[in-house]
Amino acid sequence: MKTKNLLAVLFLCVTLAVTAQDFQEERGNLSFLKDQKVVNVEFKYDNLRLMKDNVTEREYVDERRQFLNNRNKGEGDNWLKKWEGARETFWEPKFLDLMRRTVTESKGIAFQKDAPQAAYTLIVDAQWIYPGWDAWVMKQKAKVTTVLSFVETNNRENVLYQIRSIEAPGDQIGHNYSNELRIGEGFEKTAKSFGKLIIKRLKK
Repeated sequence: MKTKNLLAVLFLCVTLAVTAQDFQEERGNLSFLKDQKVVNVEFKYDNLRLMKDNVTEREYVDERRQFLNNRNKGEGDNWLKKWEGARETFWEPKFLDLMRRTVTESKGIAFQKDAPQAAYTLIVDAQWIYPGWDAWVMKQKAKVTTVLSFVETNNRENVLYQIRSIEAPGDQIGHNYSNELRIGEGFEKTAKSFGKLIIKRLKK
């Protein structure tokens, strides 16, 4: 019985290690945020790589579009439209919503796109995405890796704080057959964990 319990605990630990988000390479501090009311937010995808093979977004899109079109005529073209709209429809809104539900509600700091009047800008640099999959019986979570940097809005070279968010998991309870939605959950998890980290740092 003890052996079974031990194996169950070990399995749980391995599962958590595989799916847990991690923060690395933290530098700078967040003291400059204490008297702020609004922070500008920008999303970057210039450095984005996808899948375990680290392919470019163009390579990923071309290959998946062709695969889906070969399977069902027009399916790949329809998917491409969803993919191209996913950033503004799912990924970025989910990130901003969780920043609101964490930092804004706790510290009164609003995180908004297109807020050039803000003294500081948060740059969300998406560097790696694994879309995951859902095959009903089994599924694998999406994973999103980003570099999160606070810079002066009028002097982008001045990086005040930076941290790397590693493999934030994207999943929902039940089944989710949309790669784009799963990835959106990864952006949401990124913001949830980052928001909690900001709150913790500002208490010091």
